[in-house]
Amino acid sequence: MTTPSPEDVRAEVKAWLEENWNPDLTVAEWWDILARSGYAAPTFPEGAWGKGWPRDLANVVNEAITEHGAIGPPAGLGYLLAAPTIVAHGDERQKQTDLLRILNGQDAWCQLFSEPGAGSDLASLGTKAVRDGDEWIVTGQKVWTSTAQLCNLGMLIARTAPDLPKHKGITYFKFNMQQPGVEIRPLREMTGRALFNEVFIDNARVHNDDIIGGLNNGWAATNTTLMAERAGLGTGGSGAAGNAFPGPIAAQLNDRAGDHVGQVRTGGTGGGGAAAAQRLMKLAKELGKNTDPNIRQKLAKLYTMQQLGKFSSLRSKSPSQRTGGEPNIAKLMMSDLLRLQREVGHEIIGASGMVMGTDTPGGGVVQEITLFSPGPSIYGGTDQVQRNILGERVLGLPKEPGPAKDTPYKDLLVNS
Repeated sequence: MTTPSPEDVRAEVKAWLEENWNPDLTVAEWWDILARSGYAAPTFPEGAWGKGWPRDLANVVNEAITEHGAIGPPAGLGYLLAAPTIVAHGDERQKQTDLLRILNGQDAWCQLFSEPGAGSDLASLGTKAVRDGDEWIVTGQKVWTSTAQLCNLGMLIARTAPDLPKHKGITYFKFNMQQPGVEIRPLREMTGRALFNEVFIDNARVHNDDIIGGLNNGWAATNTTLMAERAGLGTGGSGAAGNAFPGPIAAQLNDRAGDHVGQVRTGGTGGGGAAAAQRLMKLAKELGKNTDPNIRQKLAKLYTMQQLGKFSSLRSKSPSQRTGGEPNIAKLMMSDLLRLQREVGHEIIGASGMVMGTDTPGGGVVQEITLFSPGPSIYGGTDQVQRNILGERVLGLPKEPGPAKDTPYKDLLVNS
């Protein structure tokens, strides 16, 4: 199949939008039309609701949707993480049914990976799933589960063969969050919000048909999810064109689609997305700080970092230029970008940074980003873990020695 040019894709998408976009449709109706067209996930294969296009053409699709004033595909971890994992590891039913329900927003997914004793060393997870006929009985605890309170499904990894080595015997499930035996407890942040949650699972059930990637082969599917997470949280993403939150719990599927135009979700980057420099440039101009040479220099650096992330992401699509560490590099760049955004944001708003509230310059966005900013360098794998992965798996450097067995603080140390 011949790959079309960016100009041809832009013209094709514009013509399609002219015919199909209607702001008076419900969000659910529009998302279903978008999903079935292949434009919701154009990088996916044609047999998995996509177009089979490279990422640069997917960016063109997103830009055309934004320019037309339509809303893009659903926000959330189902689209970002579960969908590419199903494409890579799912069976045909999962690709045709479960994947479509992600792309058309019918289901919202959360990520049930981290546990109190298994964060950076994720393979040490203790949640267990025991076979009971055609079902599995799951018991365990998860933590730092983003948006769990808004999700009806989860990406659950559990130990199904405890006698095997820790990276073996793990299985990846599609998990029903709205069933007996599942308790969600929000974890409130410094921002006053509760993005993260604890999830307690007590004899909940999952059907054998909802295994993704095969029994005891969950580590492979998990790594696909983690790579998608690091790439998605990193720099270079095109972002959605303004959208609603999927699934039945958020109760936005029956909203008028046009009412969600212009909403931007950052995918967990705390505001460090592709438009960060542009937003701060506008704020600097409004406050008369756009002539300050120090602020101008930092805004230029911020914009440059964004563009480097974008082009690095596009370059990584070429097999000849791929190192294997692109998702890790992208996430590290995002952490640096967010820290710089926080720094220059406070130089712009000055003493107002000491006060919270929407009536402060910029609507309080800089202050909230500041409070949230430590998080992205920790979740999805800490910056230190990303550097270890790059050093050991990409550059071939020797692994760091683990703690001695008699080290009293060994439980406080984590390995990649």
